[in-house]
Amino acid sequence: MAEALISEDVQLRQKHLPRQIPAGCAACANRRPGWFCSLGSAVLADLELATSTISLPAQASLFTQGEEARCLYLICSGYLKLTAGRADDRQMIVRVAGPGSMLGLYAVLSHGVYEVSAESLTTAQLRPVERDRFLSFLRSHKEAQMRAVQCICQEYRFALQDACRIALSETVATRLGRLLLELAHQIGEHLSGGVFRFPLLLTHEEMASMTCTTRETVTRTLGQFRKAGWMSIEDSMVTVHQPEKLQMLL
Repeated sequence: MAEALISEDVQLRQKHLPRQIPAGCAACANRRPGWFCSLGSAVLADLELATSTISLPAQASLFTQGEEARCLYLICSGYLKLTAGRADDRQMIVRVAGPGSMLGLYAVLSHGVYEVSAESLTTAQLRPVERDRFLSFLRSHKEAQMRAVQCICQEYRFALQDACRIALSETVATRLGRLLLELAHQIGEHLSGGVFRFPLLLTHEEMASMTCTTRETVTRTLGQFRKAGWMSIEDSMVTVHQPEKLQMLL
C-alpha cells in the first residue's frame, strides 16, 4: 500500500511544481527566500544586472562533478538533486536543493571545479552568474560578502548532517527519520502546530541510497511511520505531523 502511495514513476515529481516566479528579483514572490534573495534592494538590483533567468526542464543536467566552475546558480523555482560519484559508477545523492539555494558557490570562490553534479528533479528557473562578474559584485558590496560566508557555513552544516545521518545512526528508522527532518527544514513549508510539508521528489531507491539501505526497507519503514501517525503522503506531498517523534529517534 505504501508503495502505491509513493510511486517510483518520475512523473509524480511534476504534480506539485512551484509557482512561476517573476523575472525580476525585486518582484519575486518566493516564500522561501535564500541568503542572496533577501539582500537590500540596491544590492539586489546590482545582482540582477549581472545575471538573467534561464529555464531547465525536468531530468536535465545543470553541471557535472569535476567540471570547471565558470558560473554559480541561484534557484528561483523548482528543485535539483546534487550527487557525488562517477557517472559510470555508483552515485550518492548529497541533498535536494530548492528555491533560494545557491549552487556552486565554493567552487566559484576557489576558482576550482564543481564538487558535485546537479540535475533537475522538476522544471526549474535559475539565475546563472558568471564567476568574474560575481567576484566583482562581491568586491563592491560588503553585505553580499557576509551572505557568501553564511552560504558557505550552511554548506558545512549540510555536509555535517550527511555525515551524522550515515555514521551516527544505528538503525534504518533513525537514518530515514533524520533524512525526512532534513528535507522538511531544507525544502519544506513550516505550518501551524509544528507541522512540516514538502514535495515528494525522491523515489524509494533514491532515499535508500541516502540512508544506506534497500528500497524495500525504505518502503516498509515509511509504512511504519504512516501507521504511527507521524507522517502522511498525499498527492505527491509529504506532511510530517509529529516531527518530535522523528527527532526522538535521533
